[in-house]
Amino acid sequence: MSFRIGIDVGGTFTDLFLWSSAGAVETYKTLSTPEDPSVGVLNGLRRIAEAHDMELEDLAAQIETIVHGTTVTTNATLTRNGAKTGLLTTAGVRDALEMRRGIREKQYDNRYQNVTPLVPRYLRRGVTGRLDHAGAELTPLSGDDLRAALRLFADVGVEAVAVCFMNSFGNGEHERAAAELVRAEMPEAFLSVSSEVLPTVRFYNRVSTTVLNAYVGPILHGYLSSLTEKLAAAGFAGVLLVMQSNGGVALPEVTRLRPATTLLSGPAGGPRAAAAYTRAQGTEDCIVVDMGGTSFDASLVRGGEAAMNNEGDVDRLRLALPMLAITTIGAGGGSIGWTDESGLLHMGPQSAGALPGPACYGLGGERPTCTDANVVLGYLDPEDFAGGEMTLLTEQARESIRGQIAEPLGLDVDAAAAGMFRVINANMAHGVRDITVKVGLDPREFPMVVAGGAGALHACMIANELEMPRLLVPPTASVLCAAGMLLSDLQHDYVRSYVSRLADIDLDALRGLVTEMIGEGDGQLALEGVPDERIERQVALDLRYLKQYHEVTVAVPMDAIQSGDRATIAESFHAEHNRLYGYDLAGGGMGIELINVRLRAIGRTEKPDLPELEAGPAAPDAARKGSRRAYAPETARFVDMPVFDGHALAAGNRFGGPALIERTDTTILVTESFTAEIDRHGSCLLTRRGS
Repeated sequence: MSFRIGIDVGGTFTDLFLWSSAGAVETYKTLSTPEDPSVGVLNGLRRIAEAHDMELEDLAAQIETIVHGTTVTTNATLTRNGAKTGLLTTAGVRDALEMRRGIREKQYDNRYQNVTPLVPRYLRRGVTGRLDHAGAELTPLSGDDLRAALRLFADVGVEAVAVCFMNSFGNGEHERAAAELVRAEMPEAFLSVSSEVLPTVRFYNRVSTTVLNAYVGPILHGYLSSLTEKLAAAGFAGVLLVMQSNGGVALPEVTRLRPATTLLSGPAGGPRAAAAYTRAQGTEDCIVVDMGGTSFDASLVRGGEAAMNNEGDVDRLRLALPMLAITTIGAGGGSIGWTDESGLLHMGPQSAGALPGPACYGLGGERPTCTDANVVLGYLDPEDFAGGEMTLLTEQARESIRGQIAEPLGLDVDAAAAGMFRVINANMAHGVRDITVKVGLDPREFPMVVAGGAGALHACMIANELEMPRLLVPPTASVLCAAGMLLSDLQHDYVRSYVSRLADIDLDALRGLVTEMIGEGDGQLALEGVPDERIERQVALDLRYLKQYHEVTVAVPMDAIQSGDRATIAESFHAEHNRLYGYDLAGGGMGIELINVRLRAIGRTEKPDLPELEAGPAAPDAARKGSRRAYAPETARFVDMPVFDGHALAAGNRFGGPALIERTDTTILVTESFTAEIDRHGSCLLTRRGS
């Protein structure tokens, strides 16, 4: 028997999803080890080995593929613990990294502080040498300036070097020459070159992305080296793949070269798995919410594909690489409750994490968290948490809430816990509005797919805030991102800037750019062992109306590129502009401008089928475990709430709330206004009564 395993390392838990060649599906959770995440990965594999009554070495020998989502680059950026980085750039523009785009995120905040650049000014070195907008050399590159900068870098212990010159998107010769000198003078330094990372217009986007890539490069390189060594020592000889921010996977050798592609690696698998479960329900659209121990992620799936962005921000730092459109807020099971000087209750964004964790864990945590509130409200069984592997300390949870929330607000402990529950639900509902209402979408028209170990406890109340009538909790909800990693394809994104009016495009030049990128993509997938019949190539163009500032990415048929069919390209742009903004200028004679040409190279992988349950009666009596005192949030009172064993429920079981469904890795709260039904794949469908 062989195994494929998806592993998602979060801030609190490391999630593992196992698929065997016999078709079995299993889920596991273990506490993360922030000081060295690879230790948590190996601990998770040991847990799988124990469950199968074998040694780690025996399990490792049978693992065919491991797909790994990591937060090491994200954490290095958020904590500013990345590599000491130096920047080589064109003389006169070294402060672009600090000036940014000249836009204040908070225009009316008198206390607003600009983000501190990852590279301090003394390590941003200007180099003589200049290209014009078309890439023609105006001033030769100064070797003396380069050597002087590299001497400084070496003297102060720079670990990574970013190279980004003006207009290098049109001609990378100056950057390649600088890169050769860096390799000769500082062979141990990680090197990030903008014409390789992001050869596009818009200098700030390019320099920020190139610097971010350098800043996290040594961190990811060190982590992957540690992980591969540990796996090899355990006897793993299969294929290790790393999840990327674009929703695809790649070999470690690829992500080592472009580590910035992993900055949203962790949550990127969730939408892929959510799409598979909603497709089984006959729909291609859904909202995905993932509440873990540290954060809450919200994303959108339309037409079976996760929504994408070509640029975004990571902790206010610009990253212009393709990434899933995921909104993240600090709302998780470990989110800490606190009151401000005016007596308002807040939840997060600070988290207790895995260590010291919530007060109820008994690991040294003293701050009241969302998990502590859920224990007090009766939603979690203190004696059977995480399948009985951990005992929760109810009195410690109550004491932390009493001293830091209840007494300052003049409430009893139960009321304070209920307030914490309401506040964090409102915070998460606001996160969902960011990806729907703010872009003109009605969340009531989408089913909500619930993920994360804590998500199912809060889902019905989030849905109430948004008036959403349908929810789906997959059987793999608590490890949905890990499951989605096994459903992901090998994927590589390429882009080239080519600025021209659509009517004036040199079609041979356009075809040449596409052919060049196809060659790169096919070559990379061939190195990863993908046969040609499994390769898919998708072309897109970044287009805009003349005098617009932002462009729209439009998928274009390959035939339209090869034949030079400008009319088809224009029609596709008008249609996409209309879909996004509600209007187009097709009849107004407004010209169209091309900015970038994009190629996505996809290597399709084998994917597990969703397992099916045996059908049972409508009544869930066989799965009833009993009942316990728990808080019914819609009527704001404690009731004797029925408790069901989620693993004993059969397809077709149906019952109304309030009720609790307990699984080893998550608990589902069915509130009073919802009805629960188990489908043939083991998903729990939650439907608002009367909808």
